[in-house]
Amino acid sequence: MNSIKGRDIIIVGLQPWDTEIGSNCKNIALEFSKFNRVLYVNSPLDRITKIKRKREPAIAKRIALLDHSEKNLELVHENLWVYYPDVVIESINWIKLNFIFDLLNRHNNVLISKSIKKALKKLNFEDYILFNDNDIFRSFYLKDLLQPSVSIYYSRDFLLGVDYWKHHGSRLEPQLMKRSDVCVANSSYLASICKQYNANSFDVGQGCEVELFVAENPLAIPEDMVNISKPIIGYVGVLEALRLDIEIIAFIADQRPDWNIVLVGPEGREFRESRLHQMSNVFFLGSKTPDQLPEYVHAFSVCINPQVLNEVTIGNYPRKVDEYLAAGKPVVATNTPAMSIFQEYCYLAENKGEYVKFIQDALERDQEDIRQKRISFASSHTWKNSVAKIYDSIHRFKHL
Repeated sequence: MNSIKGRDIIIVGLQPWDTEIGSNCKNIALEFSKFNRVLYVNSPLDRITKIKRKREPAIAKRIALLDHSEKNLELVHENLWVYYPDVVIESINWIKLNFIFDLLNRHNNVLISKSIKKALKKLNFEDYILFNDNDIFRSFYLKDLLQPSVSIYYSRDFLLGVDYWKHHGSRLEPQLMKRSDVCVANSSYLASICKQYNANSFDVGQGCEVELFVAENPLAIPEDMVNISKPIIGYVGVLEALRLDIEIIAFIADQRPDWNIVLVGPEGREFRESRLHQMSNVFFLGSKTPDQLPEYVHAFSVCINPQVLNEVTIGNYPRKVDEYLAAGKPVVATNTPAMSIFQEYCYLAENKGEYVKFIQDALERDQEDIRQKRISFASSHTWKNSVAKIYDSIHRFKHL
């Protein structure tokens, strides 16, 4: 595969650098920065967020930087800068009339581009590559406004299945895919959608920080799991009903009271209000830092990914499954198109009954040679390999 070295790369997207959850875009930025200079642009404040969420630490920091723009460019890693735009954009997604939305969205894009150009001037960035991480609205016009040598649109989630994005996103994302020079996606399903609008569309797979989860020696059992008896059926990640099936989890707990179910991660409203909290064999352990997660995964007997089947999840690459497998753990997951690449290493369930059956099978049949095969497979899904495919897709479009 081709590599790209000595270039300047601008990254724009949905996730700020200081996000508390794992981020594809951050991992990609770090990989880019090994051989290139990278400017990671945090999304600017919008007016409603500035007013309603001003007491949140991350938002308060952004507000403070508006008055101290000399501090809004931060070197966070060798060759990698994080930039906090010194503008406040209008909150416009509530506007349903297309021509008014487009007019104001272009105005927002102009403000953002002018702010980015200030950082480019400070860093002497030239002939740069623009990498857009799934940002449909705020980055829609940036190819025209920033004039990069190559513009890349990265699809890692089917955003149009989420209410916020449906109205304008269903109209604008296909246009953004078409106007980008290259589209890349982290699953074959999402790549096939990109391909409908842009012939230069490629599946670049998914990376995982597998080295965090591979362990030669047993890890310490987390303090809040010491008194939870095995077998432990576990999940780590955001607990959100849009993506996870509460009824599957409840069914497992009902059917097998001798199993304990441990859920690690922040809860959405539906989970907080669910009957799972009244079940004696279901434990909610709350949010953990990324460096704590391997200890929890290693403490599980079987890992699960009980996704709801909908347009958001059907093509979503389950990064957490790589983490589970890298720890050598047996995995039972909902069967989706994106899970097809895992079929030799996971149990893929079609319904809640199969979840119980497959978990039982996993508990009975787990062996060391099988664990090693899982670790080996997951270890091939590195950010180095994924970014190499991004480089290759750029070279297919334009020799750099």
